Amino acid sequence: MSLERGEWNNEQDLSAYSVRTDLALEAQEMASAGRTSRLPGVESETETHEGMKITRIRVLNEEGVRTLGKQIGNYITIEVPGLRHKDSVLQDKVATRFANEFASFLERAGIGKEAKALIIGLGNWHVTPDSLGPLVVENVMVTRHYFELMPDQVHPGYRSVSAIAPGVLGTTGIETSEIVQGIVERSKPDVVIAIDALASMALERVNTTIQIADTGIHPGSGVGNKRKGLTMEHLGVPVIAIGVPTVVYASTIVNSIIEMLVQNFKKQTSNTQAILGMLDGMPEQERLGMVKEVLDPIGQDLLVTPKDIDQFVEDIANIIASGLNAALHEAVDSGNVAAYTH
Repeated sequence: MSLERGEWNNEQDLSAYSVRTDLALEAQEMASAGRTSRLPGVESETETHEGMKITRIRVLNEEGVRTLGKQIGNYITIEVPGLRHKDSVLQDKVATRFANEFASFLERAGIGKEAKALIIGLGNWHVTPDSLGPLVVENVMVTRHYFELMPDQVHPGYRSVSAIAPGVLGTTGIETSEIVQGIVERSKPDVVIAIDALASMALERVNTTIQIADTGIHPGSGVGNKRKGLTMEHLGVPVIAIGVPTVVYASTIVNSIIEMLVQNFKKQTSNTQAILGMLDGMPEQERLGMVKEVLDPIGQDLLVTPKDIDQFVEDIANIIASGLNAALHEAVDSGNVAAYTH
C-alpha cells in the first residue's frame, strides 16, 4: 500500500479506483455529491408512482459526458425496492410501467410501430447473475418467421420481432458484436434491443432496478471487460439497451460499509479522528483505492450477488419480457402483460 507517514500518496493515479457502476443514476449521484448547483450538460427529472421511482436523465453534450462518464443520450431508470418481496401484483405493475416507458422511448427515438426489432439477450446461460439476457429471449414473443412465411395470416397489431442469445466469447470463440453484426446485415432490423446484466455500486439496487438507454451497450463492461460494443456506429441501426444490475464489487461494499461507520461515529462523537484515524475525512475515491489495493493482490475483489439470485433473475426477466411484448405489439394488452410470456 502506498502510505507515507499515515497518509495516502496523493501522487498515485486513482483513475482505476473509481466506483464501478453501469447505472447513469448512480453516476449522477456521485457527480452531484457536495454540489448545490445543477450538473453541467445534464438534465434530469424524477417521479414516484405506486412504489416505483422513475428517473429520466439526459446527457446533452460533451460537458455532460465528462461530468457523468456516460455517452450523450437518454437514460431511464426504474427503481422498485418492493421487488425483493416477490409480490406478483407489484411485478405485474412494474411490467406494465416498463412497457409504457419503453413504448414512449421508442416513440421519442423515432422508431415507428411497423419497425422491425431484433432482441439480443447478452450473457451466459450457465452463470446465474449473467443469465438475464438469455432468460428474456426465452420469454419474448417472436414473430418474424410469420411475417416471412405467412404474412397474409398475421393479425394487425403485431410487428416483426426476432430474438437470439448469442452466448459469450468464452464459449463461442466469437465476439458478440461480430455475431450480432452478421445477423443485422442479413435480417435487416430497424432497431436492435440489447438486454444485459449490469454492475451497481449499491446492493439495494441489485435486481430491483431497470435501466433503459439509447446509447447502445458494451458486453462485459459490468465486470470490467471492455470490448467492441453494440452501438449505432457499429451496427448501423439504433440500439436500445436494457440493463438490470445483478452484481456489486466486494471493494464497493467494503467502501460503503466504511462510509456508514464514519457517519455513524460522527453521530455519537465529534472526536472521530481518534477512532477512525486516516479514514476520517479521506475522499471516497482514495478510500476505495486503498480497499482495492488490499483486496486485489489476494484475489478477493469478488463480484457479489444475493443468495437467492436465481429467483430474482427469473422474476426480473419475466417482467422485462412481458413489458417488451406489450411495448412492441399493440395487440398485446398493456394492462395484462404478464399473460403474454410463455
